[in-house]
Amino acid sequence: MIPKLYDLEALARSAGAILREGYNTEHEVRYKGVIDLVTETDHASEAYLLGEIHKRFPEGHILTEESGEIKGLNEDLWYIDPLDGTVNYAHHVPIFCVSIAFASHGTLQLAVVYDPMRDELFSAERGKGAQLNGVPIRVSVTEDLQKSLLVTGFPYDTWSSPRNNFDYFVKLAKMTQGVRRLGSAALDGCYVAAGRFDAFWELSLKPWDVAAAGLIAEEAGARVTNMNGGADYLSPPQSVIVSAPGIYDSLLEALK
Repeated sequence: MIPKLYDLEALARSAGAILREGYNTEHEVRYKGVIDLVTETDHASEAYLLGEIHKRFPEGHILTEESGEIKGLNEDLWYIDPLDGTVNYAHHVPIFCVSIAFASHGTLQLAVVYDPMRDELFSAERGKGAQLNGVPIRVSVTEDLQKSLLVTGFPYDTWSSPRNNFDYFVKLAKMTQGVRRLGSAALDGCYVAAGRFDAFWELSLKPWDVAAAGLIAEEAGARVTNMNGGADYLSPPQSVIVSAPGIYDSLLEALK
């Protein structure tokens, strides 16, 4: 059985309700790394999503943040981040989301990103455009990097990795109207899709971080590539640029 976009939207809204319900509680925080956290709500959201997908679409593979890769029997692949923005969530900062993407035979087909605190549901189906709460969205029309507003993120191994993104952050902060850091790669990409930011880049990610936002941004008219300008932003070593077309070349040049 092949899922429809409304199936992903329903899954994301229900998982988002789990996040919203647990938001103001004291969290059980476990550390996967120095600054890489997981809470009991990550697990609750993921358990719900895995249970529903196994029940309704049992044949597909699943790639999810907390449980890793779950093998399936056909060429379908689900990318799931049950709580993107866990550090924000653990500190009661209301910037986080649920991210779900569905691919068939290696091509992303459906995507949703749901922010339960703002009740904002970003969605896309390949070839049919992108929406925010059912209303079509498009990337910005800016063509001047100096007049752009960017967003980025930093890896969990920032303290030890030479690819920590700080040099790029400083460089581009001086070349633009500013660079923001929200703490949720999925929302970063969706905010570019909606024209709120003009571009997003990040050096070190996982497929579930950007699969859904990547398709949503593409369908909203963004250029979505890896840091070398290649089309594959889901295979290691992972990196991503999500940009309004008018500044893509300038941004790519600045990131070399």
